[in-house]
Amino acid sequence: MEVTVKELTEVSREIEITAEANELTSHFEKAYKEYRPKIEIHGFRKGKAPLDLVKKLYGEVIENDSLETVASELYRQVVKEKELKPIGEPRLVDLNFKRGESLQCKIQYDIRPKIELKQYKNIGVEKAVHTVTEKEVEEEILRLRRVNSTLEKVKNATDSEHVVTVTMQELDESGTPLIGKKSENVRFYLADEELEQPFKDALKSAEVGGEYRVNFEHQHGEHSHKVNAQLKVARVEKVVLPQLDDAFVAKITKEKVKSVQEFRKGIEVDLVAYWKERERRQVLNAVTENILKNHEFPVPESLVNGVLEGLLEEMKNDYPDKKLPPNFEVKKFYEQNRSYAEAQSKWALLREEIIKKENIAADENDLAKLAEQEAGKIGIDKDRLVSYYKTSDQVKDRIVGTKLLDFLLQSAKVKEVPEQQTA
Repeated sequence: MEVTVKELTEVSREIEITAEANELTSHFEKAYKEYRPKIEIHGFRKGKAPLDLVKKLYGEVIENDSLETVASELYRQVVKEKELKPIGEPRLVDLNFKRGESLQCKIQYDIRPKIELKQYKNIGVEKAVHTVTEKEVEEEILRLRRVNSTLEKVKNATDSEHVVTVTMQELDESGTPLIGKKSENVRFYLADEELEQPFKDALKSAEVGGEYRVNFEHQHGEHSHKVNAQLKVARVEKVVLPQLDDAFVAKITKEKVKSVQEFRKGIEVDLVAYWKERERRQVLNAVTENILKNHEFPVPESLVNGVLEGLLEEMKNDYPDKKLPPNFEVKKFYEQNRSYAEAQSKWALLREEIIKKENIAADENDLAKLAEQEAGKIGIDKDRLVSYYKTSDQVKDRIVGTKLLDFLLQSAKVKEVPEQQTA
């Protein structure tokens, strides 16, 4: 087998493999055996025809159909023999097969860039310090009352504390109903902060049986699409909030808290903890952003594409049946998110370099500590968890990642400033 490796860029290579007929025999034999159970030949039960007959009748078809698989197998063989160190997914760019003679293929793959670590410790950043207010505490209590509210049927909405259930018919630009685009029992809570304003405006005085129109541009991150629909109201319900008293507090905390005063204090403590964690994330983001700026190196395209594909899969979850709308421009989505994907890929490479440089690892004490934290939550004995964690690279990587972030935080030079003074 002839192999040549060509350098395309600092981080990409092209490997050309030429395999003679005798070197392909074992690969094709494997393909024949895999296809045999699927083939029906007159006079034999399905999948039971002699292998020689299968080769005679379908050999050429099977070989051609399996060429990409064979090329992949040859590539993996060469990677192992020559101790190549590819990252990401390889790309088959050329394939030339002469039956009975040879198979020639060209495969491109990426490699890790050479990274010279520069400053990643003692990074100077500002932290915006948030002070929890009484108003925030009351807003959180209101949210909890809403979660535990009841609904009372009424004829029409008189304020935002109403849920309006509609049949939503999507329309084209001329106002004609789109076939197959009618949704029943769509619920809108008018006080929901996430509900778009056009829906709130259209339904603020909604009456049972009334029809209302919405026509606006829906914005989702960098992507937007037109919303044009007729809303026919099937039901209007008033949200009846429970009284804030000791009985309510005891009920929703399962008797852990007995008084409104204690409840308010607990809410404040939770909000302070929330903002502390948010401030921690803010500092981490600033530190990693500075580290990225301090390092310049080419990022392998396969890593960037992997991040973009992951983002696209996440985007699908925001649509019915996890299917993107017909007019969704994947190419445009990739262009809009490319900078983010490059930064994520770059950080993944830097992260590994820093971990190696600082010799950060998950030791037995780390595994035991994690097991102690999680044993009660998932109902598994601590010792059994430790045994499992010792075999789990995913768990170890999670611990290492946490230790790395803690290390970067501890080494950072953080200046605290009031929230309103941040740039």
